[in-house]
Amino acid sequence: MTREGYNKLRAEIDRMETEEMPVILERLANARAEGDLKENAEYHGARESQGLLQARINELKSKLANASIIDPSTMPQNEVRFGATILVRRLKNNRKEEYTLVGAGEEDYDAGKILVTSPLAQGFLGKKVGEKVEIEVPAGLLEFEVLEVRYE
Repeated sequence: MTREGYNKLRAEIDRMETEEMPVILERLANARAEGDLKENAEYHGARESQGLLQARINELKSKLANASIIDPSTMPQNEVRFGATILVRRLKNNRKEEYTLVGAGEEDYDAGKILVTSPLAQGFLGKKVGEKVEIEVPAGLLEFEVLEVRYE
């Protein structure tokens, strides 16, 4: 993943641990104070929320622990690789589209940030400016021409 993606996940973990978890722990304490825990729906709901939040925190921490931070500027500048922002043209309708190939946790499809492991990104990997690309996706065959490759 990129440094930006790493920092984004780290910030999400910090937010969950410092903002969301204390709220849940307070709910648990208030529910415990009400007495009988066997039939206390608020207590059981708070415990479930705590478990789900902790599982998400653990999942993100695991991603960070196993992540390799890659500096896109060290990639071959004339070829589509992880971290590249590419401008392509759909051959079917001549529409230009821009994609950035990112790691898990960084994807934002509305902003054109696609997972490097997605079928679309996999089809672009290794391509150079001027090359035509055919990519099989669940919706069918897409045909593109790579117009520009840049690393930001």
